[in-house]
Amino acid sequence: MTSLPGIVITGASGRMGQMLIETVQASEKCRLVGVTERDGHAWVGRDLGLCMGGAETGVPVVADAIDVVKDAQAIIDFTTPAATVAHAELAAQACAVHVIGTTGMADADLEKIAAAARHAPIVRAGNMSLGVNLLTKLTRMVAEALDEDFDIEVVEAHHRYKVDAPSGTALMLGEAAAEGRGVSLKDVRDSGRDGITGARKTGDIGFTAIRGGDVVGEHDVIFAADGERIVLRHLATDRAIFARGAVKAALWGQGKGPGEYDMMDVLGL
Repeated sequence: MTSLPGIVITGASGRMGQMLIETVQASEKCRLVGVTERDGHAWVGRDLGLCMGGAETGVPVVADAIDVVKDAQAIIDFTTPAATVAHAELAAQACAVHVIGTTGMADADLEKIAAAARHAPIVRAGNMSLGVNLLTKLTRMVAEALDEDFDIEVVEAHHRYKVDAPSGTALMLGEAAAEGRGVSLKDVRDSGRDGITGARKTGDIGFTAIRGGDVVGEHDVIFAADGERIVLRHLATDRAIFARGAVKAALWGQGKGPGEYDMMDVLGL
């Protein structure tokens, strides 16, 4: 039992945090060695099982990740950019695999993540599901095959509580389309339409974000030309797909050298 990779889950009380905890606990390939929550949260100092409405587990919820990362072989992190950067530094010190599902990170955050990756493996992806990563590969292939007569639009929908837009998955799909076209997304991104915007600029990749209800995640990549449209779509109905992907990434990273990886690497795509 103790030979199984030990995993720490950050942001234990969140929807993804609880789903990740349940996924690790149900796995026969890893074990839960610690969970964290922000300082001052009602769960801190209490037994995780009791917090989640079950029996005691013997795993306390802690505020300081350093207390549990030292005993871990992997950290799975769906929190905030600032917290993720701090966790990356701790994971690097512990030489633990850091699986990052956090979105909305700025360039400065990504630079710090890259620095941490020089000391430990980091698997970072805007989406951990198999289906979305296949969609990403298809998006790149279709964008490469079609010319600028086809306008590209990425439309995404999420629940009302999501705080960043476009979603990390939408940006991942946009990056794939840009790579297929042989351009940089930052040069062709259009995600701020409002009011009298004028005609669409040829070659731009547009983004539309929808927020409402309890939508888990929906993503369409539309290739639209005169007289025809190609629509690539992925619908997520259960957050368990993201949790399973993240745990798969944590296990895949065992024994890997320092560096930045993504789910394409994990899935062999």
